[in-house]
Amino acid sequence: MSYRDHPERRAPTTEPDWLTLGQAAKYLGVAQSTIRKWSDQGRVPAFYTPGGHRRYRRSDLDKFLESSGPGAREHAGPTVLVVDDDPRMREYVRANMELEGYTVLEAGSADEGMNVLEDGEPQLILLDVMMPGTDGWGMLQRIQETHGAIPVIMFSGKVDEGSAREAEQRGATGFLGKPFDPQQLIDRAKQILPV
Repeated sequence: MSYRDHPERRAPTTEPDWLTLGQAAKYLGVAQSTIRKWSDQGRVPAFYTPGGHRRYRRSDLDKFLESSGPGAREHAGPTVLVVDDDPRMREYVRANMELEGYTVLEAGSADEGMNVLEDGEPQLILLDVMMPGTDGWGMLQRIQETHGAIPVIMFSGKVDEGSAREAEQRGATGFLGKPFDPQQLIDRAKQILPV
């Protein structure tokens, strides 16, 4: 009797239930380093082969997406607006904030950000300083003039000794230099706006 004569031994024709690190990262749409970090933090369950390689169960990844992706909005917590002209930075911040239970809105410019504010007020704004057109300082002033005291955390790749002081003097609630550890941002956000 050949291998083909035993249907129970045939490889499944559907997609595999267990995914490698690379497959899981592609499935979630993130970098391998990101999913590796989430596994190390216990956010995404991982199993290890005898050789030490990570394997991810598809059903675990689906649960993770349900609890942290755009479909989880109705279960999500406080609303945060991220304003940055770099879509990769917005995605990076959004993914990390959603994992902590925040609902995240995005804008690619100061004007887009002000339009989002017209539709509904977020409880916290994460605002990049360096943007084309109206920069973060200009948007901060517009927010203060039209929406009052919404907490704003500024961030910038151009950091010097006076950056945090300038942010404070202009009315920002906090300042972070880029690149930053997402945990820094999360900790700061939780101080201002607990989940």
